[in-house]
Amino acid sequence: MNAFANTFLLVYAALFPIVNPVGSAPLFLGMTQFGTDAQRAALAGRVARNSFLLLLGSLFVGSHVLEFFGISLPVLRIGGGLAVTSFGWKLLNAETPERKGETPDASVTVPDSFYPLTLPLTVGPGSMSVAITLGSQRPGGASLEQLAQLGIAAVAGLIAIAVTIYVCYRFAQGLVAFLGTTGTNVVVRLSAFILLCIGIQIVWSGLSELTGLPH
Repeated sequence: MNAFANTFLLVYAALFPIVNPVGSAPLFLGMTQFGTDAQRAALAGRVARNSFLLLLGSLFVGSHVLEFFGISLPVLRIGGGLAVTSFGWKLLNAETPERKGETPDASVTVPDSFYPLTLPLTVGPGSMSVAITLGSQRPGGASLEQLAQLGIAAVAGLIAIAVTIYVCYRFAQGLVAFLGTTGTNVVVRLSAFILLCIGIQIVWSGLSELTGLPH
């Protein structure tokens, strides 16, 4: 039971600060603030589901996929970091849409749930790298029963991450009333700038591992 709890906490604690659903919620809010509550709730559910599946694939088969294509983790970080940087730059320079009236409009086109809301906003190269690393660290000499128990614990940790994502995104609309339109835009711009910096940091981490330069 201790091994189960330790694995669950390890997976959740390792992924939570990287996925950072609390920090990503303002960006989700800014990109969906003119949609209806039903649209936002449905998007939050799909993003949570997509995030779980991406992390699950990274955890169990990610290292094998990278090995098959001959891709190293540093290269994954560089490529993914460039995608995050590009997305952050796009959000930072995006024009603020004009709201027509005070009520949400069901005719407003909301972003796709997979790109960009799931990848790279919620699950980026950093969290995928962490999941791949966790999945590659299998204890030697463990029995099949022990491996199954650890696998179930890891999946439970991913489910907890997905639930956290859903809760943070589902109730992000409460910030609209609290911050107002101007406040929301300010938070979105600041979050986009932080996302841009995170992308650059991920690229630098990958380059440092490839070249041996200090982080």
